[in-house]
Amino acid sequence: MKHRRLGRTGLSVSEISYGNWITHGDQIEADAATACVRAALDEGITTFDTADVYAGTRAESVLGDALHGVPRESYELFTKVYWPTGPGANDRGLGRKHIIESAHASLRRLRTDHLDLYQAHRYDPTVPLEETLRAFDDLVRAGKVLYIGVSEWSAEQITDAVRIAGELGLDRIISNQPQYSMLWRTIEAEVVPASEQAGISQIVWSPIAQGVLTGKYLPGQPPPSGSRATGGAGATFIARLLNDDVLAAVQDLRPIAADADLSMAQLAVAWVLQNDNVASAIIGASRPEQVRENVKAAGVTLDPALLKRIDDVLADVIQRS
Repeated sequence: MKHRRLGRTGLSVSEISYGNWITHGDQIEADAATACVRAALDEGITTFDTADVYAGTRAESVLGDALHGVPRESYELFTKVYWPTGPGANDRGLGRKHIIESAHASLRRLRTDHLDLYQAHRYDPTVPLEETLRAFDDLVRAGKVLYIGVSEWSAEQITDAVRIAGELGLDRIISNQPQYSMLWRTIEAEVVPASEQAGISQIVWSPIAQGVLTGKYLPGQPPPSGSRATGGAGATFIARLLNDDVLAAVQDLRPIAADADLSMAQLAVAWVLQNDNVASAIIGASRPEQVRENVKAAGVTLDPALLKRIDDVLADVIQRS
């Protein structure tokens, strides 16, 4: 497993990180989730990403239990705050009360005394950015959070946060967590350039496009039984990719993957890691063997000719904005 620095910091993260958005506490039971986490550790993954809202807070608890007993200094633990975690008016958003209380709740569920990275899960236009950043800064100063990041923020929002933090002497964000894959390239035009200028890395989710880039979804055929497209939290996200034009183009990636001596999933994960602004690609898994397959994308270099072949095949189906 290779490691990369996160932003302009001393924090190193594994090129491939393990995330539990729609697996832990949702698709798979705790024993299977623990087996996947252990497989990730065995394969050299040191970075684990979750969020307080995943599976109604159960995902954090499952991950905390799975990592219990593993030396805390041997892995990096990330979680997020923003989405509602309760019925109250202050159980959501990026106000000081919700950030501080959610951080404490996440620490309890994750069975740890600190978070390596605490991320704003979305931008909150209803709260002054100064309040949000100062609440995060207070957690850093208290030693409960080491670094702060964001998820799915625009270039303008990232730039504003960096400017305000500089003006007020607050801890700066070091990362953004966007969706990014061969098919979904919306960050390339503005977010990546703004992040590079600010010294911020991307930790990308859905590098396999919710499983579409594995090639298991075929044009003109119903989704495989038990797949992400048939129900659960992932069904909404994958629906926009399940059209025959996209699925047919993905099938044309098979000879390219074969020429690179990679599986389709490995090719997809390796592709996002060719972007220098990407520090880590988040993978999920419902079985340990999926982890073992996907980690083989770490350290892979795809030559320019192969990258051009990918672009040519997907030219008409890439989402860029």
